[in-house]
Amino acid sequence: MRACFKLWSVVAVGLTFLAGPLRAEFVYVTNDANATVSAYSIGVNGALTPVRGSPFATGTNPYSVAVDPLGRFAYVANVGNVSVSGTVSGYHIAANGALTPVPGSPFAAGVISHFVAVDPFSRFVYVANVVSNDISAYRIRENGALTPVPGSPFPAGTTPTSVAVDPFSRFVYAANSNSENVSAYRIGANGALTPVAGSPFPAENVPVSVAVDPLGRFAYVANLYSNNISAYLIGANGALAPVPGSPFATGINPYCPAVDPLGRFVFVANSTSNTVSAYSIGANGALTPVLGSPFTAGPVPVSVVVAP
Repeated sequence: MRACFKLWSVVAVGLTFLAGPLRAEFVYVTNDANATVSAYSIGVNGALTPVRGSPFATGTNPYSVAVDPLGRFAYVANVGNVSVSGTVSGYHIAANGALTPVPGSPFAAGVISHFVAVDPFSRFVYVANVVSNDISAYRIRENGALTPVPGSPFPAGTTPTSVAVDPFSRFVYAANSNSENVSAYRIGANGALTPVAGSPFPAENVPVSVAVDPLGRFAYVANLYSNNISAYLIGANGALAPVPGSPFATGINPYCPAVDPLGRFVFVANSTSNTVSAYSIGANGALTPVLGSPFTAGPVPVSVVVAP
């Protein structure tokens, strides 16, 4: 089962940004085959230059990477395998982009730790554990080390493959592939997760990834085998209600919806039809294909991201 950012041996990409004018400074890429994460500095023309010491060692089978919004730390979800439990590797990001393990790294996670997300306020880390069917939650300490929050891990549906945090750090959403639903949680002051009323919420056939729009109004879930995307209105309590017309047709085997930073459009990579679907977001969250959609992509597209 692939999820966002999966691309054979190059698994995930994370970005850090300069504090002044908005420009990405470093790129991090997980390498599944040799258990490393590659680090690059981004030139003014976009060219990538390996930082000194790259690649850096991770745990077993690194799958996804996330960088805290303040650009201080990077976290890698290491899948492990049937005999090695999943872990999360934590790193301090140096001024030149090099990675140094934080104290205590790697940190224990669940079974088959698939996807990692950092909350927008740089306080907590959440990891979807595919086989143990739960979400690991951690507090980020001042030195970047991770401490499990009380009650972690938190039960999810069957086979949670991705996790997303809303832009105001109020809610967490997990796409559960085999139970075909979406778990929704409220984030407590200490990072603990409490299911919102009505959770989990129905999705379609094999939901694999979830994205929340930058204004925290809507959630979008790619359904791999029903070839569509479910759209939900996020209630004040975090509950999900289908928007009119949902689900919306995509190409064949969609992955990884991405919402543009102004909340105007949604883009979805269709892995089998080799296209990218593009939609405008209506006032109620409904999706309308833009003129010319779907657009031709390369072979087996599985991830899409929108530049800020």
